[in-house]
Amino acid sequence: MKIAILGYGVVGSGAYEILKRYGYEVKWVLDIRPHDELGSVLTSNYDDILNDKEVSVVAEAIGGLEPAHTFVVKALKAGKHVVSSNKHLICQYYEELHTLARENGVSIRFTSSVGGGIPWLYNLRRSVRCDEISKVMGIMNGTTNFILDAMITDSRDFDEVLKEAQALGYAEANPSADIDGLDVARKTAISASVAFNTIIKEENVSVFSMRTIQKCDIDYICKNLGTVRYMGFGIKNGDSVSTFVEPTILPLSAPESTVCKNFNMITLFGKSVGRLSFFGQGAGKYPTGNALAQDIIDVVSGCSYTQDTPIELTVDNHKVERAYYIRTKAQIEGDIVAKCEKINGNNHIITKKMSVKDIHTLSCAILVSDSSSFFAGIEE
Repeated sequence: MKIAILGYGVVGSGAYEILKRYGYEVKWVLDIRPHDELGSVLTSNYDDILNDKEVSVVAEAIGGLEPAHTFVVKALKAGKHVVSSNKHLICQYYEELHTLARENGVSIRFTSSVGGGIPWLYNLRRSVRCDEISKVMGIMNGTTNFILDAMITDSRDFDEVLKEAQALGYAEANPSADIDGLDVARKTAISASVAFNTIIKEENVSVFSMRTIQKCDIDYICKNLGTVRYMGFGIKNGDSVSTFVEPTILPLSAPESTVCKNFNMITLFGKSVGRLSFFGQGAGKYPTGNALAQDIIDVVSGCSYTQDTPIELTVDNHKVERAYYIRTKAQIEGDIVAKCEKINGNNHIITKKMSVKDIHTLSCAILVSDSSSFFAGIEE
């Protein structure tokens, strides 16, 4: 089996270096930019790969939806195994890509799309084979964890730490995908789809942004409640699933409370195995490149994977109830307030337990009155 890598950016180049170091043959690398070190391995013509019968595994590390989607579909239809690190692609076309893989007798693998170098999806898939998973959750984004950890540890403001994260390359110039939860929503959707053998779309994941968090929130939470991390959740409730992404308040005894800097921790809860948590680097050239290379090596070694025909489950965020912390200048009507302290013009509120669906609906009205309001779920 010979290998082709699509894209020679951070992840693609990392996977290439690792595979070459351990003696695996990469016959082609597709990239439109010159890379003299690749010599005749480099091509800018995808047909070179598609028509090469020696190439059995295509690794997609281009990112984004196009041309990645077109290239992956063509590879699957040509009977080539595909591995990908592209969470946007996998989340958007999860059902289509799995269907094409089944129809053409090949694998679609994407371990590196969630958790970077952490073998999270690999072990989640293994657990699903002989266990009933009830919940997946975790810190799935290194940028947001770096920001929150620095705010807590160094008592700094959000804007200051965000600028540092951008300077260090952890956050993009436009950080919305990270701090507004798009990245974690996609990873949560993929994780829940694998855990519960269903199809969860990105738009089914309810999301609270963390961009409005202020130093006063950190001070209040650390003094009264514990600590805070940005987390995604997928929870099975009979024939439905709840999926959401929220700043989450945790007791100091929770394993997630010790996750520092840009590290990730993702957890499954199984009926037989109980809690299993996976910790490590969630991004980066060599951690993510290693996970992509591991998927390639699995395929080369004959370890194929095709998801079973998915079960149809509805997404219902009414089924999960938790208390919430809200910081706002707005007045909150109704019988949902368990505790309220007014500090420097802000209402610091702890709600009674309410459904994820109801708090996300309520937040829309609160944000109209005070766009700087901050919301965090409280994990018991």
